[in-house]
Amino acid sequence: MFGRTLFSYLFRQNMFYILTCLAVGSGLYLMTDIFDRLDDFLSAGLGASTVATYFVVKLPLIISQILPAVFLLSVVIQLCLMARHRELLALRSGGISFGHLARFFVLYGVLWAVIQLMFSQGLGVYGQQLSSKIWAEQVRGKIVETRELTNLWFKEGNFVVEVKSAQPAKKTAQNVKVYELSADRRSLMKIYTAKRAHTEPGDWQLIDVKVLNPGAYTSEQHKILMMPFEQNMETFLAADSDSNPGQLPLWKLSQLIEQLDAAGSNVERLRTEWHGKWGYAFAIVTMSILALAMLTFSENMYLNIGLSLIVTFAYYVVFMIGTTLGQKGLVNPILGAWLANIVFSTLGTLRLVWVALSAQHEA
Repeated sequence: MFGRTLFSYLFRQNMFYILTCLAVGSGLYLMTDIFDRLDDFLSAGLGASTVATYFVVKLPLIISQILPAVFLLSVVIQLCLMARHRELLALRSGGISFGHLARFFVLYGVLWAVIQLMFSQGLGVYGQQLSSKIWAEQVRGKIVETRELTNLWFKEGNFVVEVKSAQPAKKTAQNVKVYELSADRRSLMKIYTAKRAHTEPGDWQLIDVKVLNPGAYTSEQHKILMMPFEQNMETFLAADSDSNPGQLPLWKLSQLIEQLDAAGSNVERLRTEWHGKWGYAFAIVTMSILALAMLTFSENMYLNIGLSLIVTFAYYVVFMIGTTLGQKGLVNPILGAWLANIVFSTLGTLRLVWVALSAQHEA
């Protein structure tokens, strides 16, 4: 009963701190973003309602992005205040060890990690897509759906297809070259070169086609030639380097990876993004471990708040380095996405284990 009452008290107390930090952090983020983009909105001549809509729908994304840092600060502040008010000493005197507190905050971090993942992949993704659309179409005048893609490759069955340029939304392409391989894929059967193509999935129409048969040393000309390619060119929009696959929720990103992987495209960047969503949510658990570890060094709240900001910055640097390495294929996508969590969770856990063993030795 006492344990349940204690954990209920810790939960209510932390909710107050985390909501306070979240309000302050979101406010600062919004103010910075407003000052950074206000001139662009004014230059575009947009009304106050459009500007307000942009920042309101972007708020869930902001919350999901700053939640790990906010969680770290809230736990640090809570633990330091408990130490200042002698609450930690009273708990130890009552038989509640630091290990009990550590287990609570780690499990509490797992709960918030689940909340962050669900929130970021729900409202966060929707808000990001809507705010990006407002920015691209109404501020920059750039409609993403009309973007032209260049130098695309994919394979389907015994065919390898090269597309020099394509407009996925219009289902058109220019300078298309198709290589037909033998059944064992060891020899080249035919080469199809088309000036244009209509790229309806399952019914590609190659227009003004020249067919070269290397084995027979012959060539043919066709006005229109049908190809049963199932490849949907719009899937390349999400994988294009100018777009942000982070705007896709986990389940849609999984489908995109499967489609592009089946087409023979490089999906290292997208796989890293997919694992990165899980890794970033788990960052909250990492932050709970770091908060507990920092308390073992010092119970000074102001010192630990400053240290928390430094640790948060260092975490994001390592996280970006890991994801960049994963996206470039230099390390496994899983390792790249989880590198920051592995490094900082390990350091924090080693510190806690060292303190626990030292306490047992002294006892």
